Parts: sequence; structure tokens; C-alpha cells
Amino acid sequence: MIEKLELLLSLAKERHFGRAAEACGVTQPTMSTSLKQLEDMLGVMLVQRGSRFQGFTPEGERALDWARRIVGDARAMKQEINGLKDSLSGEIRIAAIPTVLGMVASLTTPFRARHPDVRFRIVSCTSTAVLGLLENLEVDAGLTYIENEPLGKVRSIPLYKESYRLLTSPDSMFGDRKSVTWSEVGQVPLCLLTPDMQNRRIIDRALKSVGAEAMPMLTSNSIIVLYTHVKTGRWASVMPAKLAETLGLTANDSVRMIPIVDPVVNYGVGLVVPQRDPMTPLVATLVQIAREVAPSLEA
Repeated sequence: MIEKLELLLSLAKERHFGRAAEACGVTQPTMSTSLKQLEDMLGVMLVQRGSRFQGFTPEGERALDWARRIVGDARAMKQEINGLKDSLSGEIRIAAIPTVLGMVASLTTPFRARHPDVRFRIVSCTSTAVLGLLENLEVDAGLTYIENEPLGKVRSIPLYKESYRLLTSPDSMFGDRKSVTWSEVGQVPLCLLTPDMQNRRIIDRALKSVGAEAMPMLTSNSIIVLYTHVKTGRWASVMPAKLAETLGLTANDSVRMIPIVDPVVNYGVGLVVPQRDPMTPLVATLVQIAREVAPSLEA
């Protein structure tokens, strides 16, 4: 039963019969047979079939919800039982939005100090993708905004409030200021994340609130691209203060980090994990560490 539900989850991820079968290490005929057996067992059609995958039936969508719950609980049970006989081990998968990548080590480093046999896999993606990967059991936890857009069925652990700075050279527009307004930021040619990133939507919303609009001369979905441009001292950007500090931009004489006011904008960043009890030992440990380090991150 669990194996058949794993196949259903793989199909939901890949949206293609061949790729889903390959991901599960079975042949496509074996996968088709298993899905048909699952349908016979439940007495409903789950998958809309044709020459290629066409989607799930309403019953299939509901079965997916149960599959995520059952498979998640089965994995949690296996991990907890193994943890009783061995030290904590295995791999914990974390999806993070680009603007928080600099602080991931604040969680993974104390985790590894306590449990050196645990491995980590970190992926960077949009906030929407973080929640999608979490829902489909493709990651164990996420690091994302927790106040700005709907999170769905997750448990959130606040870590810190994100505030924003104009990063620019001392000799550029507003480069000699102690603070700038969002209206003034709207006058600066910027390099910014792409519009599919929630950080960019936050910036656009802040500018729109004062009747201004972003003037991006360069956009990218990579923080490294923004970082390398800003570091030259010849490009400007709006970045979270903690990210700029983590990247070392505040120690660069050619870059100034200027607080943006009027209005002061703050958004909460946190750890999100599935709304499931009991949590797996790996996730429970990550949550515990997140709660321990949150005060130092907020400082």
C-alpha cells in the first residue's frame, strides 16, 4: 500500500508517467499496474488517462492529500524507530528562499555539532515552491516569509524580522544619506530579484504604497548575481539588512547600507514544517534548534 502511494506522490511531482516511474525505480508498466490496483482497492478512478498524463480526478486529488499524510507518517515512524536503536542520522532536506540562504548555517551548524551523522540538503527556490515541496514531501522543512502571504497547512517557528536597506556607493544618488524614503528609492536604478520572488513583491508593494515604482536595470533569481554587482560599488539594490551583513557587504568601503524609512517595512522570516504530530526526530530537532537560535538572529 505504501509503495503504491509513493508512486502516486511521484506522479503528482513529475506530471509524467515515464519520469515518475523512473524516479521510483520501476518500469512504466509496473507503475501503471500499481496505480490501477490502487484504484481498484479504493473503487474510484484517480488518474485521468490518455496518451499522456492529463491530471488527477477530484477523487485523485483527495487521495493525494491522504497519501501525503500516510507516507509522511510512515517515514516518521521508520525514522523514529531507527533513532531508538541508533544515534540520530539520515538526511534532512531544507528548501529556502534566496534572501535567507545566508543564515541557514545558523541552524545546520549547531545541528551537526549535536548529531554529526546527519546530512543536509539545501535547495533554493521561491516561497511558493518552498510550500509546494513541503506539501509533496519532497523536503522536510522550509525557510521563508511567514507573515506576508498564505502559508497553508504548516507549522511556523519565527526566526527574525527582515528590514530593508538601500545598498549603493557613497558617491551615487543618496549615497551620503543616513536614511532614505521608499519614494526616493523609486528614483534609483536598481538590480533586484525577479518578480516571481516574494522579496521582490515586498519591495514592489512598499514602493507602490508611496506612489513609486521599481526601476530595475538588472533582474535575476540569484542572490549571487545581485551580490557581485553591488559589490563593485557601481550598482544599487534593495536587500534585507541581515542578508547584506551575512554577505559582508557592510564591510565593503565602496558600498553603503542605508536604512529605508517612511514607511519602515518589516516582515517575519521563519522555519516552516509540516503540520504533523508526531514530528520526525530530524524535524523535531531542527525545530528545537530554531527556537534556541531565534533570539540571537533577532538581535
